[in-house]
Amino acid sequence: MAKATKKQALGRGLSALLKDTEEDIISAKDKNADKLIGNIVEIEMEAIEVNPYQPRTNFNEEALRELASSIKELGVIQPITVRKLEGNQFQLVSGERRFRASKSIGLKTIPAYIRIANDQEMLEMALVENIQRKDLDPIEVALSYQQLIDEIKLTQEELSIRVGKNRSTVTNFLRLLKLDPIIQTGIRDGFLTMGHGRALINISDQDTQLDIYQKILKDKLSVRQTEQLVKNLREGKPLNPPKSEPKELPKFVKKGIKDISSYLGHKIEVKVSGKEKGKIIIPFHSEEDFIRIKKLME
Repeated sequence: MAKATKKQALGRGLSALLKDTEEDIISAKDKNADKLIGNIVEIEMEAIEVNPYQPRTNFNEEALRELASSIKELGVIQPITVRKLEGNQFQLVSGERRFRASKSIGLKTIPAYIRIANDQEMLEMALVENIQRKDLDPIEVALSYQQLIDEIKLTQEELSIRVGKNRSTVTNFLRLLKLDPIIQTGIRDGFLTMGHGRALINISDQDTQLDIYQKILKDKLSVRQTEQLVKNLREGKPLNPPKSEPKELPKFVKKGIKDISSYLGHKIEVKVSGKEKGKIIIPFHSEEDFIRIKKLME
């Protein structure tokens, strides 16, 4: 309890420091910046703007409601992270789910770690921190990687070091952005996996990609089946091979089908596998029907 009281007292002191309009802290060189950076402060919700570099664009409403219920019961256990702007204004670095959930239940303030960063540092900080989260979909991760490469001018090798991933992993995510946007949406919505996407990348024509995508959905193809399908296409085999026409029944079979069907009381099916070979399929509709047919054949 004593520890919590000490944190609250520290927070109030820093809050007063933030509202000092004569000595605004906007860089690490400003007076009292060392007292502010890295500390937790209770910040007014209205003073915080959302992060324009947030890689996640889909927020699960049910999960947000559950988080809001937890915050209402226990409070915000893990502070959000913000960067200081001019005046008493802040911008989210991480913790948008906590921020949204807290806002939904009417909280006026929220605990936050204070950081000071320029726009490029802010972009890198936000993207790298959010990429580490496990609940980003593969396309969100890929877009974040691409944004780091484009705006911070990183090579794939440098990016892999920043995010703590193998270069091959980074490359595999980035390649997903070559897929048709409809397929990218399918991955984001969970209709197919990153493994399906990686298989489809090997098809350069996007119309063909979409044809395979439709087949994956229709036939519920696994990643391995999709990989085999792509392999077949690259070897020149058709996506939907024509179905072989059923072999014409020999005359002696055609002549006997009616007699056997009449005797058994059911229309039978005959499949031929050679010139004079095949099998007879006799349907039955109940246990009693099966016993009746069995007795006829004794």
